[in-house]
Amino acid sequence: MRESFHTRLGFILAAAGSAVGLGNIWGFPTQVANHGGGAFLLVYLVVIFVLAIPALYSEMLIGHHGRANPVRSLAKLSEGKAQPVGATMGFLNVIGSCLMLSFYHIVAGWMVVHALGYVASWLGLNVVADFLMTGSLTRDLLFTALFLCTTGWVVLQGIENGIERWSKRLMPTLVVLLVGLIIYMGTLAGASDGFQVYLVPDFSQLTDPAIYLAAMGQAFFSLSIGLGGMMIYGSYLLPGAKLGKLSLSVAGLDTLIAFLAGLLIIPALYAGIELGVNVTNGDELIGEGQLIFAVLPQLFASMGAVGPFVGFAFFTLLSIAALTSTIAQAEVPVSYLIEEKNLNRKKATLLALATIAILAFSLVIFFEPLFGWVVTAVTQFQLPISGIFYLLVVGWLWHKSNHLHTIAQGSFWLTALRWHLRYICPVLMTLVFINTAF
Repeated sequence: MRESFHTRLGFILAAAGSAVGLGNIWGFPTQVANHGGGAFLLVYLVVIFVLAIPALYSEMLIGHHGRANPVRSLAKLSEGKAQPVGATMGFLNVIGSCLMLSFYHIVAGWMVVHALGYVASWLGLNVVADFLMTGSLTRDLLFTALFLCTTGWVVLQGIENGIERWSKRLMPTLVVLLVGLIIYMGTLAGASDGFQVYLVPDFSQLTDPAIYLAAMGQAFFSLSIGLGGMMIYGSYLLPGAKLGKLSLSVAGLDTLIAFLAGLLIIPALYAGIELGVNVTNGDELIGEGQLIFAVLPQLFASMGAVGPFVGFAFFTLLSIAALTSTIAQAEVPVSYLIEEKNLNRKKATLLALATIAILAFSLVIFFEPLFGWVVTAVTQFQLPISGIFYLLVVGWLWHKSNHLHTIAQGSFWLTALRWHLRYICPVLMTLVFINTAF
């Protein structure tokens, strides 16, 4: 009997956990900071409804009706001559998941390293702290392997006892840490300027086309669409699940956490300015990797005795966000091996994680030539191309028993949704692809 989620809440937390990752905590605030502050936030909230939720719904719909891994689901619903294309895209989802997990586990390992580094510093273990905070081949291999083992341990326990159970524990912890850090940052001098930039839109910024393209890209990427993770989660839903409401719930929780991340990071940047920390690179605020591993640690160091505690809480937050994403995406190759190669879950998990480990260790060892290339290939090319294909499957290639076509009969709003998915969303996704890739 195929596994399934035990509760609706469990699915929502697991799916939102898949979406909530490092992109929410560092990617979204960076986009906000460099694309008009509150104006970007306003556009982003609109784009979530216009593009991200329909794309999320499409991916979940394919999985729910395919009732299988991405290879089988996309081949089944891409009817006629398109079946080989569907199977190929599904297989690329499996490969893409492994590639994404290879670099994601490296970055996740850095998060754990920094969290433990603050603990070692607070305890006065200076040698240990120096080892943890200083990049080295040994450190990166060790903590990449540690995070891989953690992901594998959760996935090995299955959907209900592993992914669902741990999502119910990790997601509330993540929210509590996030809210606690926001409250503390709000007490720092300069933070009020950050809140104003973030929450009060400058409507003159809305004339800049770059805001709309950036918002569409961030909204799409923030919901973890394009590598089959949401598809495989949709396949584990019981028949008759209300995908529309579930899509709204997942997108709502993911957007809430992205919004909270902005409430944390943007005021933190302005608090850093007040403390004399350099947070700019030319005309733009420093973002993403440099923000997390250079700017914010300087801010924590400026806080005196409380700094190590804030640093530990922040990097623990990022570690949890990373884990909720890795356990979701790892299910893609695991489900493929179970269903297509007839392996049991234990063997499938071990084989999938061993493959990811080989890729990850290769990236650590040959970091300079490989890491950036793999990140670019997955995030700028495969994700948007897969998103476009999912929309084409739902809108054009899937005819027999097409759920969306059936329920749209006689309903103006559902008919409008179907036409939106067929015509508007593929065009918007193509614009996202062109903008990110070229």
